[in-house]
Amino acid sequence: MAKLIEIHPTDPQPRRVAATAQIIRSGGLIAYPTDSSYAFGCHIGDKRAIDRIHRIRRTDKKHNFTLVCRDLSEISTYARVDNWAYRLIRSLTPGPYTFILPATRGVPKRLQNPKRRTIGLRVPDHPLVQAVLDSLGEPIMSSTLTLPGDSMPMTDPVEIEERIGHQIDAIIDAGPVGIEPTSVLDLTSGSVEIMRKGKGDVSDFL
Repeated sequence: MAKLIEIHPTDPQPRRVAATAQIIRSGGLIAYPTDSSYAFGCHIGDKRAIDRIHRIRRTDKKHNFTLVCRDLSEISTYARVDNWAYRLIRSLTPGPYTFILPATRGVPKRLQNPKRRTIGLRVPDHPLVQAVLDSLGEPIMSSTLTLPGDSMPMTDPVEIEERIGHQIDAIIDAGPVGIEPTSVLDLTSGSVEIMRKGKGDVSDFL
């Protein structure tokens, strides 16, 4: 069964944050809260963890993963960002948005969209996630915690433990969070294309 780690959502305990980062660093698969919903999280490019997410979610190799980053400097490491896109991302982060951008050569191919060579990136507005990212020292590879047959992502750590506790290594319990996934904005064509309307306000781009 998954290890349950209770962490305060706004004042995360350093030792528990460090323990969470170590689980990720050592190849573990976690469920953790974000500013939108709960998500799967693992180390960048970890093939075994990727395969586990595919099995749990019943997705194929076309499934898009997201790199959850600390700040804009990390985004520029993994994606090519034009000036206009940089200004837009800066105005919307941290927050519940995922940005689709052209991937740099430093991004493992298994994380990229296989046809478009793009990557999803986001900077969440959640103290716990920021603390884990600081401890880890690199982005978390992430996927929304939506299970087969469900129309919405999971939001309650108790339910997560009941349903998939035997399939993952740790559940980061910071209490229930929201039910909306991020809004997804594709910035690859020189303008904003709304791929998904979620928690983040997209009215300016309609």
